Amino acid sequence: MNYLHVEQKNLGRVWNLAWPMILSNISVPLLGAVDTAILGHLSSAEYLSGVAIGASVMSMLLWAFGFLRMGTTGIVARSQDGGVEWLLRALTLALALGVLLQLMAYPIIGHIVNWMNASSDASPHATAYLQIRLISAPVALVNFALLGFFIGRQDSRAPLYILLVANLLNIGLDFLFILGFGLGAKGAAIATVCADFFALVMGLSLLTRVNNTIWQDIVTHIRAPQFQPWVDWKPWLELLHINTDLFIRTCLLLLTLTFFTAQGAAQGDSVLAANAILLQLLMMTSYALDGFAHATEALVGESIGKKSNKLFQEIVYAAGIWALGSAALLTLLLITGKPIIIKLFTDLPKVILEINKIYWWLCALPLLAVWSYQLDGVFIGAGKSRQMRDTMFIATILIFFPSWWLTQDWGNHGIWFSLFLWITARSLGLIFYYRYYTINDFWITK
Repeated sequence: MNYLHVEQKNLGRVWNLAWPMILSNISVPLLGAVDTAILGHLSSAEYLSGVAIGASVMSMLLWAFGFLRMGTTGIVARSQDGGVEWLLRALTLALALGVLLQLMAYPIIGHIVNWMNASSDASPHATAYLQIRLISAPVALVNFALLGFFIGRQDSRAPLYILLVANLLNIGLDFLFILGFGLGAKGAAIATVCADFFALVMGLSLLTRVNNTIWQDIVTHIRAPQFQPWVDWKPWLELLHINTDLFIRTCLLLLTLTFFTAQGAAQGDSVLAANAILLQLLMMTSYALDGFAHATEALVGESIGKKSNKLFQEIVYAAGIWALGSAALLTLLLITGKPIIIKLFTDLPKVILEINKIYWWLCALPLLAVWSYQLDGVFIGAGKSRQMRDTMFIATILIFFPSWWLTQDWGNHGIWFSLFLWITARSLGLIFYYRYYTINDFWITK
């Protein structure tokens, strides 16, 4: 009876942390969906194709540094002193990497767009989009670190406020710049840059939610002789060790999705546009399910910090129930809502034809992918990033690319089949590692 009471309590804890993250996470792909829908109703598919390529590249460039969010969440969740020092290190690292990204990316934008197989019509739109989006690269990376800190402190309301308000602003600016001013791809990029800066200001102001004296605490930590952030190299090594594995893992993930987009582009603007719409839908399901993964990160980190194997297992179990039920509901919505969903995104006959050919691949993915999303949360919270890296390497290098090479004659079905196998391999790999660590009781002891 006591076990059931604790289990119900943790079901509630997971939900209370997850629902704000679900709402805030959904706002991210919803923004991309609005971009896609607005551009998909313009006179030509070249605008949608250009932004699809530009947004895919920008996602690759920025989310390669997604470890700033994931690594900060896990290490702050396991911290017993509030994590202010880790926040300072993460913000410093994020700002430095953002400036470096700008310096490296601007000179090679044209080559990147060409590598993505952009058509001659879509290429100028993709290039213009990327040139503008890079303006806010350092700000976007700093925002990753701030979000990671809030989640690690089990404050899921702050990310909700930041992402929801910033993305609603972005959506409003999309209508203004794309439809009102007729700026096309440039308008979509300008809107996102404005939202990035707004999110930074809001995130810094919300730090006082952690505690009213956090700014005094930050100043105190900076001035404290024992802090010495520039010469105390051991915490930096710990941060870089975790982040290096997550960086490699994220690069492999983004390589797969970017390659997926490039292969669609090679088959024509209609196929590229169809794939862009379905990827937006896939991102919406994954971001929604990631709300439970983020809750798992924070609560698993807490259980590791307390060295409580019982709490660890109950959190994993409770979060799994919520995530699996949500994945089943999302699958049902995709199946029953197909006609309405397609009409919301585009009225271009050629694009609709391509979507109808491959839509059922999308419907099969949430129930497969939920396991990888949820176990990512477990491994991030426990600080076991190497296992995530190894699983992603196997899924990408040994499964996805060989499958694509063998199924090139299948056209667009081949690349979707390869994505299906990639997601399946990720889930199975993490399940294997989870069972191994659970059977050997390594979560708390190693």
